[in-house]
Parts: sequence; structure tokens; C-alpha cells
Amino acid sequence: MAEEIEPMMLKYLAQVAGFAPAQAHAYLVSYRKIGLIEQDEEMGHYRRGRFALDLGVTSIRTIDPISLATDAVTELADRTALHVALVVWGSFGPTVVTESGSQLNMNTRPGKVYSMSGTASGRVFSAFLPEATVEATINLEKREKTDSGRVGVHRFMSRKELDHIREVGYATVVVPPVPGISAYAAPVFDHAGQMVMAITIFGQDHYLKGRAEEGFIPALIEAAGDLSSELEYVPAH
Repeated sequence: MAEEIEPMMLKYLAQVAGFAPAQAHAYLVSYRKIGLIEQDEEMGHYRRGRFALDLGVTSIRTIDPISLATDAVTELADRTALHVALVVWGSFGPTVVTESGSQLNMNTRPGKVYSMSGTASGRVFSAFLPEATVEATINLEKREKTDSGRVGVHRFMSRKELDHIREVGYATVVVPPVPGISAYAAPVFDHAGQMVMAITIFGQDHYLKGRAEEGFIPALIEAAGDLSSELEYVPAH
């Protein structure tokens, strides 16, 4: 039920659970008594009940997103031996809040702000944030002086590029801010389906070559997906 938006028929619920309908119905009767589910009186379909919603709200209130994300970043760095940064949406755009892994010669220190179009982190935010927010931040970036401290240089992004990022679930940049070091970023979503942060991996080209597509990018997407799930995100079918 947590994975479905619409109320569900008993027959379908039983099929998904691997139970006979009569057995599934017995469970549903018990769940209904304690408010975990409700049954539509007209159609007879089942949906999440008030108690389930209360449990979900309580869970959201007690979640510490940054703490969970920091753990995810550390685990991914240990797993891949790459430099990993957690990037959130700040007042001036994508902003590093924590990092883990090998110390590369690059600007990933907490507080650093990334270009919306000239970095992997910025591009993934550009693909998943509301268009008006992205446009306003890019206009701000264009007006900045060259010594603003923002990492990366503004580059044109087409709708085709943004659609591709949404399709594959991660972003990279052809010309990285630091020569010889490539980056890949994946989005993290919250319970409302909004992108709230990005996990970004960095590595030297000679280390990434031949291993990024097969190993590192899937590990990045998996880590971002797992963190999204911990933040109560449920992908819409």
C-alpha cells in the first residue's frame, strides 16, 4: 500500500503479498481494527488508515536528514575509495555540507558553492528543482564576478541534456572544474518527492576510467536511492 497511490482491491493485495484472498482478508480485518488501513464503503478497496498516516508523520518528524546523509556519504566513500561530498540547496545554490574520502586537490570543502551548469552537482539540481528556481539561480550566477569563489564555470544547458539527467538518474560534466578529476552526482528526494540534496563522487580520471559505468555510478545511484527511502520517499508508479 505504501508503494501505491490509489486504493487497492483485495485480489491485487493478496496477489502482491503471495497470500490467498481469504488469508489476506483476515490480516486486513485486523489492520482495519487498529486503524492501519481503511476500506472504501462504496468500492470496497483498501487504503492506508489514519494510524498509518500518524506513524508516517511521526517518523518524518524524528528523522535527521543530515545525519543519515553523512552516514551514507561515509559508507559510499569506504565502498568505492572515492572522494564523496554531500551537497544541499543553499542561499546561493548547490552548497557542500560534508565530505568524506581521499583528499583530492579540489574545492569540496564545506561551504563551497557550485555552479549550476558547470558542475555535476549543479546540473543534477538544475534537472530536478523547479524551473523558476533554477533560472533565478543561474541568472544570479551570471551576474557574479569571476572571483566570487563559486566552483565551476557557467555553461549552456539544453532541455535535452536536462531530460537525459532525469532519465538516467545522475549528472556529470564534460569539462570538469579541476582537470583530470571527474565527478558524478545523483539526487536525493524527501517524503514529498522534492529533491533536497545530492551525493557527488569525485575521482581521478585514470582511476575512474573503465570502472565508472559498471561500478561507481551504480553504487552512487544505489546510495542516493537508499537515502531517499530513509527519508520516506516513495517513487510514483
